[in-house]
Amino acid sequence: MVEIISKRDGPRREDAQVKRLIEQNRSTIVRLADQLSAGGYSASKQPRQKSKGQGLIFHVGGATGSVAEANPSVHVSINGRVISKDQNTGRQLHHIGDIRDRGGEHIFVLATKQNGYFAPVDEAVAAKLAEMDGRRLTATYSEEQLATDIGAKLGIN
Repeated sequence: MVEIISKRDGPRREDAQVKRLIEQNRSTIVRLADQLSAGGYSASKQPRQKSKGQGLIFHVGGATGSVAEANPSVHVSINGRVISKDQNTGRQLHHIGDIRDRGGEHIFVLATKQNGYFAPVDEAVAAKLAEMDGRRLTATYSEEQLATDIGAKLGIN
């Protein structure tokens, strides 16, 4: 036996039944969607107002100010990076080194080619901080004191 299947115009009977079922239960579906998304479903369906450009400042790349305007300070980040950053913008100016764990001791490692850094500090900075390379951090000599000493040697703080 051969069945002839021809394409009919319009939706299939099953599709029409499902569509009708969804439309009849729309309020229940929306209520459940809002309950599951904490109101996010209905909020996403609301028309959004377009923002007006009044009083907004748009910044498209480039430097925000000159280097002379920077207010540098030495900072030790949470992940052990010792950096100089601009206090006005919070941006990193230079990477000075890292605090590394070697044999259970925390040691400051200056960012030089000899220590394996791809982007080392300038030779003038390296000369000023050479005696700080390998300095151990202890209970009496903290990260804050290290940052203060580095800042003093560089004339930052």
